[in-house]
Amino acid sequence: MSFVVWAVLSLLPLTSCLTLIKPSHDFTAYHPAPGPDYAQDSCWAGLPTRRDSADAVPKNSGLRDEQATAAADVFFVHPTTYYWYKAWNADVSRPRLNRYTDRSAIRHQATAFNAAGRIYAPRYRQATLYSFFDEQTTNGQAALDLAYIDVKAAFQYYLAHYNQGRPLIIAGHSQGTAHATRLLHDFFDHDPKLRRQLVAAYLIGYKVKPDEYQTIRPCADSLATGCFIAYNSVATANDYPPFHSFAVTNPLTWQLDTLLAPATLNRGGVNQDFKRIDPHVTSAQIHHGLLWITPPKPGGYPRFLLPGRPELRHSFHIADYGLFYMNIRQNAKARVRAWQKSSQ
Repeated sequence: MSFVVWAVLSLLPLTSCLTLIKPSHDFTAYHPAPGPDYAQDSCWAGLPTRRDSADAVPKNSGLRDEQATAAADVFFVHPTTYYWYKAWNADVSRPRLNRYTDRSAIRHQATAFNAAGRIYAPRYRQATLYSFFDEQTTNGQAALDLAYIDVKAAFQYYLAHYNQGRPLIIAGHSQGTAHATRLLHDFFDHDPKLRRQLVAAYLIGYKVKPDEYQTIRPCADSLATGCFIAYNSVATANDYPPFHSFAVTNPLTWQLDTLLAPATLNRGGVNQDFKRIDPHVTSAQIHHGLLWITPPKPGGYPRFLLPGRPELRHSFHIADYGLFYMNIRQNAKARVRAWQKSSQ
């Protein structure tokens, strides 16, 4: 089985179980929906100038949305929320899909950054889930390439109309991280001026190597800037050799070592219902390209269950953000402060 299967599985519905659905036609045999016009607010899942799902905080948490006073921006690329078989790429004009994206990925993941920056989260013609399992044809990669065209266009629009030289966090999950990883290659790796604006990139739930970039390295500690964070969560004591070469950051210590970080360092996970914060929900330890976690006892942190893929039963890909929600939230804010201090 290809390592891609482990690396790019999307944020799934609460059932956490999905039958793979293959589009019935080749990529070249259908006409994708028109690309988004990022001058239209409707083509963004998150904008700091309006009320949307990126403003949410968990119920009864005491947290608050701080985008109005944030010194930085966050460009967040959401994971796969499209699983349909009629097309290789989603149509961003579909209200039902957009509502699901907003209630799931934007609320559960992008909001981890709304204390650190103003959130810009584009809608894009995301590739359907099957694209990551298509190892026999070029259809899946073609669908991913089309999705990246939109993400790249959104980022170019963001730079031209919104950024105004502000410090910037790049973040994503799963398919979103696949595209965010490409953004760093295309825009940051060879542009010192833009790279100086980079607070950090949270490249979570995908395949990123320590030497992925010529000039951008894994963050060495909790306050390093101009660097990236990456990890893929699995239950402790599991191994997967194709991941051995991947970068891993421990989100409880923000270190690159293999020491066990106890659950007491976990400031709180947020489960699928987004109604509570669970302190000390899991420990974390880096092991051969994976992040080992203690399976959480509170409900709402599902494993990935896919018929015919028993090797995935140990993956907590769906909960990559939820298990470490409060650590990510506090770390993003701390890195922005560190960036400000270093830029004075």
